[in-house]
Amino acid sequence: MAEKFATIDDYVSSYPEDVQIILEKLRRTIRSVVPAAGETISYQIPTITLNGKYLVYFAAWKHHVSLYPLPATDEALEQELAQYKAGKGTARFPLRKPIPYDLIERLVALLVKQRVDSGK
Repeated sequence: MAEKFATIDDYVSSYPEDVQIILEKLRRTIRSVVPAAGETISYQIPTITLNGKYLVYFAAWKHHVSLYPLPATDEALEQELAQYKAGKGTARFPLRKPIPYDLIERLVALLVKQRVDSGK
């Protein structure tokens, strides 16, 4: 059975140090866009919330980190994201390559904008 985590810190600390560094930078990147966001564990992975509702999940896997859900994007952003898409709502960023934190920041900002625009 998979390990149960009470906090994002617990989740991050369960990984090797090199992956912990990536997860913490991913967390800081998301929080830089949404500084007042909440944090929780949902589906046993880190979850960032906005106004009490989930906004974005992130997780580490053997060979990549993932971010989901993905916002609706324009054609230019869709092309930039294409190499990382792993399904309709998931982006996978290989651990063996530089993580595109600037792209992640833009995706999270777009998620926030779409949430605000929808009134949810």
